[in-house]
Amino acid sequence: MIEGTTATQTTGTSLYAGSTAAAAPKQQMDQETFLTLLVAQLRNQDPSSPMDTNEMMAQSTQLASMEQLTAMADTTRESFALQMRIAAAGLVGQQVSYVDADGVRQTGVASGVSFADSTPLVNVDGVTVPLDSVAAIGTVPASTTDGDGSSSDASSDSQTSTPAA
Repeated sequence: MIEGTTATQTTGTSLYAGSTAAAAPKQQMDQETFLTLLVAQLRNQDPSSPMDTNEMMAQSTQLASMEQLTAMADTTRESFALQMRIAAAGLVGQQVSYVDADGVRQTGVASGVSFADSTPLVNVDGVTVPLDSVAAIGTVPASTTDGDGSSSDASSDSQTSTPAA
């Protein structure tokens, strides 16, 4: 054996075994796997009894269905990610509550959002909180403090008066 090369054992080609070296097993069947199986089946079919045309059409239909389901799953995953981003962006300026690492409920105002992680991260009063940890959302109270320390509603209209002549 030449140094630096590896020996691989190949088995006979059949419907279930390929003639390629063993690789890490795939977790899901994909288009490539399906086509490999179909080609192996066609190569090893009995010439006196070829594959039925209806069976070939059924397998082609299964391939097309699998491709469509895969595309739909990808689209659904992308749509969910976009919805999470929109929801996180909508929290900016809102009062949010979350449970911290110690199990204590914290409340603060969301001042920003980061999309650097797979789950959007919301900045709540300087603390980075994953979007899925946000437990409640509310509006920030709209009140201001007057110069004398009393509070007044910021949404009330100020009235102006004109001096008498």
